[in-house]
Amino acid sequence: MTHVLEEIASQPDCWRRALDLGAGSPEGLPLPGERVAVIGCGTSLYMAQAYAALRERAGQGETDAWAASELPARRYDRIVAITRSGTTTEILDVLGAVDGGTPTVAITADPATPVAGLAGTLITLDFADERSVVQTRFATSCLALLRAHLGEAPADLPEQAERALAADLPEKAVSRRQFTFLGSGWSNGVAAEAALKLREAALAWSESYPAMEYRHGPISIADEGSLVWFFGGAEGLLDQVVRTGAATTVAALDPLADLVRAQRLAVELARSRGLDPDSPRNLTRSVVLDQP
Repeated sequence: MTHVLEEIASQPDCWRRALDLGAGSPEGLPLPGERVAVIGCGTSLYMAQAYAALRERAGQGETDAWAASELPARRYDRIVAITRSGTTTEILDVLGAVDGGTPTVAITADPATPVAGLAGTLITLDFADERSVVQTRFATSCLALLRAHLGEAPADLPEQAERALAADLPEKAVSRRQFTFLGSGWSNGVAAEAALKLREAALAWSESYPAMEYRHGPISIADEGSLVWFFGGAEGLLDQVVRTGAATTVAALDPLADLVRAQRLAVELARSRGLDPDSPRNLTRSVVLDQP
């Protein structure tokens, strides 16, 4: 078994721990009414996007998600950084440059890394750390924690993850040549993450869009070789996608739980193509850039 498969399978237990931690209101997370920036890179950025949408929907305050390299010179009441490794150059650069009057918190899997010396507060999810380059359980556990802190996490979320581990993948999914993931609201971040998993692990042609944007151009590539996966926004659009000849699947579970099925598909697709999902081409576990 690959590391990533073991890590995917461990998510229900990781989520239970993350939900308990989030419900306990760990120090450093945003307070209601604060204007917040959430930064991340890659998978962490997509979790930041999902959290930002959830926090605004919950009426907790303006929340922007930024790629760490793109954070603008704008005033925020708090900055939240998501970084599995604690060593990502762009994250460290932001935290090192923050005005001392702005509270910062980093969520990481490894507290013995440079991020610990730069963030004002550290939240450690060491139980969700990973050996695989491809992120799965750390990112989802981070979002579970943040959802619990907002009071926006279903009580049965871990049980839904268990069902996703046992559920069938979409019929003939591995034989498809093109994959599109669609979301709505906070599940846009989940859709983006699902598409990234297929690109990373299986070098697949995968894309993601807000569901209602799909009809404005991207649907032109859909055909009998496509799979269109809805994490949200299927209402009024599903029939149009079916008419293209594409296979479709609509999440019956919470979008975060259904992401587990997409993670499984990424691994199965990689195996069918003779690829090692633990060691994606051109990728490393942490991106550390040469400094000028």
